[in-house]
Amino acid sequence: MAREQLGTRLGFLLMTAGCAIGLGNVWRFPYIAGNYGGAIFVLFYLVFLAILGFPLMVAELSVGRAGQSDLPGAVKKLEKDGQKWHIPANIFFLGNLLLLMFYTVITGWMLAYTWKYLSGNSFLMDPSVRSVHYFDQFLAGTGEMTFFTFLGVIFTAAVCMLGVKKGVEKSMKIMLGGMFLLQALLIIMVMPFDGAWEGIKFFLAPDWSKVQNTGLWPTIHAAMMQAFFTLSLGVGSIAICGSYIAKERSLPGEGVLIILLDLAAAIAAGLIVFPACFAFDVKADQGPSLIFVTLTEVFKQMPGGRILGTLFFLFMSVAALSTLIAVGENIIAYIMRTFSLSRIKSSLIFTVLLSIASLPCVFGFNIWKHIQPMGKGSSILDLEDFIVSDNLLPLGSIFILLFCNSKQGWGDENFLAEANTGKGMKFPSFMRIYVKWVLPFIVLVLWTHNIYTKLF
Repeated sequence: MAREQLGTRLGFLLMTAGCAIGLGNVWRFPYIAGNYGGAIFVLFYLVFLAILGFPLMVAELSVGRAGQSDLPGAVKKLEKDGQKWHIPANIFFLGNLLLLMFYTVITGWMLAYTWKYLSGNSFLMDPSVRSVHYFDQFLAGTGEMTFFTFLGVIFTAAVCMLGVKKGVEKSMKIMLGGMFLLQALLIIMVMPFDGAWEGIKFFLAPDWSKVQNTGLWPTIHAAMMQAFFTLSLGVGSIAICGSYIAKERSLPGEGVLIILLDLAAAIAAGLIVFPACFAFDVKADQGPSLIFVTLTEVFKQMPGGRILGTLFFLFMSVAALSTLIAVGENIIAYIMRTFSLSRIKSSLIFTVLLSIASLPCVFGFNIWKHIQPMGKGSSILDLEDFIVSDNLLPLGSIFILLFCNSKQGWGDENFLAEANTGKGMKFPSFMRIYVKWVLPFIVLVLWTHNIYTKLF
């Protein structure tokens, strides 16, 4: 049976961007930028996208395109006889399932709030009801959380069941195109508010004095971590996108375009959040609660707040679902290859598997709330996020870099030949030594420092 391929270059760019563009951009980016002084953080973030994100993106895309498979299958095809690189590749690939185990739950939150605003939930717009209490009550409701979590899983499987062209590619064109339109509409709607311009200046006008509050190194480190984790590199979710494209275009140029799409989504999110918060005198450094607590309080004060709230959570839902579909396709492709099953059967297995696997995260906010694996106040979601974001992504990235550049692996000559095949930008020759020797060390230092900070 011939392997499916994406029909257009745009489809590939949007599918790969769908892996990268998600809650890391439109949820995490604004509050991290708010915590670390806005514009200075953004400048460091741009630098680290170039020196960390770009080469890692090209490496993972190259493995996928050369191997024409998911990460474990591609590595097994590219490794030399007798080598065992595919064994750790399978371990890192598990990060896709672990990621979706909590990502589906957060997506469910977005879907739930979209529905609540759309249906005119009176509590969300009632000034006498504090948003933080309402969100806590929502998390305590096992049935409602489970319903919206499963809704996201079923939607993802239904799209993937249609195939790469008719399902994944078509949905990405509609969803991401719609997401950028929604972002543009929201930006236009919040700009006229008094104080909005102050939010834009905070976000985009450099002010070194703000770094004094947090410190230069913490700001740099936060920007490095955000640039690294926002692209979902290291577990093969990008490799599967590379496996669905032909060799007509070189991969460095495609990597740049994908990163620019990812960056555009993050900047647009900031242009919505910061003007809204400054216009209504609300701090934009409230951590994850910025979306469900702080902004819902802002929507209560806004003229047309229900409409703005509906559009905002709709765009957040689209961003989250795009990642679910892209990563879900990766898992379904793995099931198809490993067990020689049809796409329909593999999609059904994926639905059941992910639905069950998502329940611990759901229960961690209510009936299993007493389980605090990362210390007092933590949840099962925190543990799952720690395993994936703090460990599998960075260690998987090191693995891919070593495989691509080591003579005992695929080798840097093969990697660069694959990356540079086709029309367009070639991989910069001056980065060759950097990618082979320096970048793995940087990622290792980042991982070590982050683990030490989290555990000690």
